[in-house]
Amino acid sequence: MGKKVLVAAAWPYANGSLHLGHVAGLIGGDVLARYYRLKGDDVLFVSGSDCHGTPIAVEADKQGVHPSEIANKYHAEFSDNFLNGLSFSYDNYTKTTTDNHRQVVQEMFLKLYQSGDIYIKEEELPYCSHCQRFLPDRYVEGECYICGFSSARGDQCDNCGNLMETKKLKNPKCKTCGSTPEWKTTEHFFLKLSAWQDKILKFIEDSFAWRQNAKNFSREFVAQGLLDRAITRDTEWGVPIPLDGYESKRIYVWFEAVLGYLSASKEWAKDKGDENLWQDFWQNNEALHYYVHGKDNIPFHAIILPTILMSYGNLHLPDRIISSEYLNLEGKQFSKSRGHAVWLKDFLAEFDSDTLRYYLVSNGPESSDANFSWADYMAKTNNELIGNFGNFVFRTLSFVKKNFPEGLDFSENIDERLNNFLDLTKNTFTEAGEEIELGNFKKAIRSVFKIIEDGNRLLNELAPWTMIKTDKEKAANNLAAFVLVIKSLAILIEPFLPQTSIKIKKSLLMEDLKWQFPAKDKFIVGDLEVLYQKIETEKIDKQLNKLSQN
Repeated sequence: MGKKVLVAAAWPYANGSLHLGHVAGLIGGDVLARYYRLKGDDVLFVSGSDCHGTPIAVEADKQGVHPSEIANKYHAEFSDNFLNGLSFSYDNYTKTTTDNHRQVVQEMFLKLYQSGDIYIKEEELPYCSHCQRFLPDRYVEGECYICGFSSARGDQCDNCGNLMETKKLKNPKCKTCGSTPEWKTTEHFFLKLSAWQDKILKFIEDSFAWRQNAKNFSREFVAQGLLDRAITRDTEWGVPIPLDGYESKRIYVWFEAVLGYLSASKEWAKDKGDENLWQDFWQNNEALHYYVHGKDNIPFHAIILPTILMSYGNLHLPDRIISSEYLNLEGKQFSKSRGHAVWLKDFLAEFDSDTLRYYLVSNGPESSDANFSWADYMAKTNNELIGNFGNFVFRTLSFVKKNFPEGLDFSENIDERLNNFLDLTKNTFTEAGEEIELGNFKKAIRSVFKIIEDGNRLLNELAPWTMIKTDKEKAANNLAAFVLVIKSLAILIEPFLPQTSIKIKKSLLMEDLKWQFPAKDKFIVGDLEVLYQKIETEKIDKQLNKLSQN
């Protein structure tokens, strides 16, 4: 085996269905995991559903059910969407309500508490006399003191996007009963971030191959001075505090959920029958750790998690943070409340998952906000995937199957242009691989599709359907070179388009190969399958009509 590679993809909140904006920040994790496995490295790809936290409790209150019902419902939906729908190759997709996760979080909490990096402090928080409880920030609504929006939450205003100080909200109300809260003093546990200011800043400055938004944001955030932060909340939904006297409080999700990567790794090890197997990834200086998420998660992965891991000791810190910008929908922000969204489960019921993977990688929000447009999605699918890729593969292989059913042997006696084409293909394994490792997925997939574009052009120039009439041997030799390229493409596109790769491999009777230029052996074409179905305008109009009705 090669090196140990941990790929950690963000944990979506299990309080509602996923939309395409959520997927845009996560798909890079599967690209990385599949690529490193093809290279022969030992990969552990983990994530799960974030089943605790105020948003889930709020949604449960709305529906009059226990939070576990909401969390379990959406965890099951997420698992199906990721594993079956999008073909994400998680080694462990779990959830934060497992006994394993609770034990890991509580053990980490106690270690930091005993060392003094977690301490108790009094603070003033909103209290509802009618509900007789302290209110977590999302249980308070009022008028935004920045933009005037009437329904700003205690933690953030959905209208202007600014983070809120709950106490500054105008005309605050309890979200549950509508009463005006008062402010009372209560005890909470705080993480001593301030003590780690210099070490975290050095960690950020010494980092390599982070996305620029992660580097810039975290550097500026820490430079302003790290403030100690409460890591507990007054709620009954979450991981209990493992100390007597705090039965009405829970460990808050922003401390708890980031430890899910470690708890998921430990759970995976137990499932493998060796509960110490996680140490190969987490207590190994030679391991490589990727964290893949949206930009709203940068502070938790670049600052909070490293602080916890440093304080605990002897645990591998994040190496590469791959944080995406936002994906918009038809030029506007995705909005659950306004119904301006394309829900992942609905998309997967209507369209090919690889077409979505292609769109989100080639048009994704890597370094700036991106836009999902139904018209553009149809154009890219019909023109680039079908018109270019599908056309190149199908017309080449169908011609070989028809005229050379016994197969083709590779020969060096080919057109000189094909020698250059084979060199380009061979070099793409190195070029695309380097870009994937740096999180530059757009560049990587463009280099792969450069082969497809050149392949279509060369196929037209060499016209084997004409050459075969006068020089069958030369036509066969040239076609063998094209088949070798298609065999290469089956490997090169696997991290991005796994289902497409499977179809090509079946057609060429290929075994699973590694990330390298394949052997020049005999090529036999088996049963062919059309790679993609054309998307008709009527189908897209139907989707646009759905949006216009919200």
